Amino acid sequence: MAARFASRYFLLNPILGLITRRSLVLAALVLSVQRPSARAEDSVAYVYENYREEDGRITVVTQSSSVNEDIAFNGHIQLTGAIDAVSGATPTGRPAAPGSNQVPLAEITSRRKAWSGDYSEQIQNFNIDASFAESRESDYVSWGWSVNTLTDFNQKNTTLRVGIAGTDDRVEVIFGPDYLSKHTQDAILGITQVLNPTTFVTVNVSLGQSTGYLSEPYKIVEKAVEILPSIFLDEEFAENSPNERERDSLFASLNHSFPAARGAVEGSYRFYSDSFGIVAHTLQLSWLQHVGPKIVVAPSFRFYTQTAARFYYYDIDDTPISPARIPMGTAPYYTSDFRLSAEESISYAMRATWKASDWMQMDASYELYTMHGRDGITPESAYPRAGISTIGVKFLW
Repeated sequence: MAARFASRYFLLNPILGLITRRSLVLAALVLSVQRPSARAEDSVAYVYENYREEDGRITVVTQSSSVNEDIAFNGHIQLTGAIDAVSGATPTGRPAAPGSNQVPLAEITSRRKAWSGDYSEQIQNFNIDASFAESRESDYVSWGWSVNTLTDFNQKNTTLRVGIAGTDDRVEVIFGPDYLSKHTQDAILGITQVLNPTTFVTVNVSLGQSTGYLSEPYKIVEKAVEILPSIFLDEEFAENSPNERERDSLFASLNHSFPAARGAVEGSYRFYSDSFGIVAHTLQLSWLQHVGPKIVVAPSFRFYTQTAARFYYYDIDDTPISPARIPMGTAPYYTSDFRLSAEESISYAMRATWKASDWMQMDASYELYTMHGRDGITPESAYPRAGISTIGVKFLW
């Protein structure tokens, strides 16, 4: 049952999605919230990342490489490939046994291969960027695309961002047809404004919709079913989420440099809500500090909190819900996936960048991540504590 939902383990949780996005989300579909540059450096890069939860929980090892190259007159192309290997134990959705606070776990293994291609063109004060990406697992295939535009105004002190993106996925399920489909559409509208030579602000609004099979095919709920008068048997059922999800978010950030200290600070806030009933807030603070002529260190802190999906239940025995044998995204809805519970998380990170020469740059970072429940019902054993190590090298020309 639990052998194959590996990489989507992260994608369904907002904060885990933020932490591991550079490894597990198709790069072409990320709608950036940073102030962009029109053209990138010509380079080839390699990144190794290790996400490891404590107590034998999930481990994800990701290796990725990318090539950036200016072409034609004002064009730029980027090609990226990534391989993920996932293993370890994760909660199944069943509640802890009576007298225990340890939720049941199941071992999983999975492997994902992904690639993306990106082309951008600068036309005077207008930049257009188009991407396509593909990701494949044994039970999950995803194709994605995006188009983003940047337009400079006011002597390049104001930048307007407009972007759209979409995915078409095929998900293997444990009931009914072998595969079901899932689709997403996203749009972003944002503005970056330079306030003075050392300060700029960014505000982005994004909207999205997902349709199709939106349940996690290897997460379950458990219900005591009466098989004979006064005789009950615990049975497992697949979770059942709505087949449509609307979402929206607001992001705002302030960047300010301190030339005398050779440093800069970035503070950001993100508000998120969706039709599942989740409302989330993310606060992040980062500092970038030059240490000598070639090294930059960047400590950061992130706090995240969310409400539960309105159909989250730690134990549906306490509800009148009768789970369907073949759930198909129609009411009643129910899930015991801890990632859709009321929870909060904190992460601390340190990143260092060393420009060894004009043609080589190295990066290393470590992030400590902890998640805790907020409903007073779901045991703490459901929530992970993890370390994320990353090291990369880039060669430029």
